[in-house]
Amino acid sequence: QSAHRAGLRSFIRYGWRWSWRVAAFVTIFNTVSTGLSLYRNKTTIGNFASAGAFTGALFRMHLGLQGLAGGIVFGTAFGIPAGGLLMMMQKLAGETLQEKRNRERRELYEQKLAEWQSRLSVTEVLGEMESNAQGGPETESARE
Repeated sequence: QSAHRAGLRSFIRYGWRWSWRVAAFVTIFNTVSTGLSLYRNKTTIGNFASAGAFTGALFRMHLGLQGLAGGIVFGTAFGIPAGGLLMMMQKLAGETLQEKRNRERRELYEQKLAEWQSRLSVTEVLGEMESNAQGGPETESARE
């Protein structure tokens, strides 16, 4: 029981050392993989492998060339299964991020097109009213 308490105490005391590293790793990994997906306009395992390799290399470059190479291997080894898992979960959800992005883009375009057409129809109605108003006094003066 005392060993359990000591382990729990050290986990609480030193857990922050690992928590910020994991948070930074995940943030950089997600930023790079999302950036690659947006740039290439498709989501592939290669994006996740590249993001893992970049992040692993970034975290191990202070160890020199061997650390950099090890970080690339380590990041790629963890990026591939993580990417596969994310892609599988998206497929199970019924819509991938790419499909969602395209759908939202299409809906926004259709909304703006409908708004533009409604403004155009108002402009046409105003133009007709203006031409009728200008034509009205001319016909009255012509009648007199």
